[in-house]
Order: sequence, then C-alpha cells, then structure tokens
Amino acid sequence: MAKPSPRASASAKAADHLAGQDADDDRAGRTEGHGADEGRDGDDVAQELSFREAQTALELCLAQLQDQDLDVEAMAGLYRRALAYAERCEAVLARVEQQVMQWDPGQPDLAPTPYTP
Repeated sequence: MAKPSPRASASAKAADHLAGQDADDDRAGRTEGHGADEGRDGDDVAQELSFREAQTALELCLAQLQDQDLDVEAMAGLYRRALAYAERCEAVLARVEQQVMQWDPGQPDLAPTPYTP
C-alpha cells in the first residue's frame, strides 16, 4: 500500500483542524465570524501545526475567502484564521533561518558560519 505524500498528509490535518474549529464553534452556539475565535488568541489557533500544515490551512482559508457567497462576518473570521496561520508560517521560517549555516564552496576548508541576512 502506498504511503500518502507529506503534502496530502498536511492537507488532511489542516482540513481536520479547520473542521474541528467549525465544530467547536457550532457546539458553542457560534457561527463562523460571530465570535468564532472569541476568547482564544489567534496565535494559539495554529501553534500546534507544522509549517506545512499551517501553510495548507492558510491556502484553504484563502480559497474560502475567494468565495463570492460569504457574508462579511464569515470573511472576518476566515481572515483572522488566515492571519494566525500566516504568522505561524513566519515564526517557523524565522526559527529555521536562525539555524541555517552558510558554507562557501570556494573555501571548503573553512567551517560553516551562521547565516546573517
């Protein structure tokens, strides 16, 4: 049996994450955009996701935001979620950037040095 690709796995987890948030909102008697993230810090929404999962969730939010049938309240909720996913992606990239080492192939005897932008 073929193993699912990392992209497919991330897509499934991101979709489950978004669906779980909608189910939580429904149980709390809220609709998307009407306090769906109320009482929850937007950054906390995406903290448990990997970079790929947050990126996929961001792409799903952006696709939903392009839907012509959304009302303003739903758009606002999706925008908050998309912002949290984008911030998660940026945080992961910043952390990785700090760990990247530069190696000069023209001087192979020199040790790699930390990356500085």
